[in-house]
Amino acid sequence: MLFDYDAELARYHERLRQALDIRPGDRVLDIGCGTGQTTRDAARAASPGAVLGIDVSGAMLARARQQAEAEGLRNADFVQADAQTHAFPPEDFSLAVSRFGTMFFADPVLAFGNIGRALRPDARFVQLVWQAADRQDWQVAIRAALSPGHPPSTSALATDDPFTLADPHVVTDLLTSAGFTALDVVDVREPVYYGPDTERALAAVLRLRMAEDWLADLDARSAERALDRLRATLDAHDTGDGVWFDSRAWLVSARRG
Repeated sequence: MLFDYDAELARYHERLRQALDIRPGDRVLDIGCGTGQTTRDAARAASPGAVLGIDVSGAMLARARQQAEAEGLRNADFVQADAQTHAFPPEDFSLAVSRFGTMFFADPVLAFGNIGRALRPDARFVQLVWQAADRQDWQVAIRAALSPGHPPSTSALATDDPFTLADPHVVTDLLTSAGFTALDVVDVREPVYYGPDTERALAAVLRLRMAEDWLADLDARSAERALDRLRATLDAHDTGDGVWFDSRAWLVSARRG
């Protein structure tokens, strides 16, 4: 079963939607589109324009295509490919967007350069990326439960590290090197959601790759104790209106030069 990133990121999704200011007729590129919520919202706002969602996950794209078809969105299309190297039509898009999908590039200079070539001159590129691991209540608390004694990762090298763009100076340097201008980085703080109650939040968290990786290092008895700690942590974050964790992100905007 796929983790429900749309539910987790609902508050951030609304902040991103407001920042995009999509206009009718826009051609939008959605990078790391996942199951396509951002793609579908953009398709509605851009009509009669069109939106292309790109992601490396076939399972997520299958869900995205199914949902877009169910909603009758004929102007939303999807491609399974790596945005770092995919041969986009040059200068085809008037807007690029990514909701936490750009942190995993093995070569971000290559990726942002490729995205830039797909954009029309002066087109906007708007993305959300996580701030540092120690600013994420979800990362700190869940790791403390499942992998106590190990500090949060601060590596900016691993391709599966969601915090590679946590330093705004790194982000702006990368985008500038790729030919973008008019850079703006805004501090955004919203809670993330893991479920309506502790047990369903537990099931959701255990579908996350980070949880799978941390538990894989434990023997059966240690894993049982870790799950007990995780359940207690989730229970402590149950607000009565769901299980929420604090988090912080950067809203990064730039224009193709």
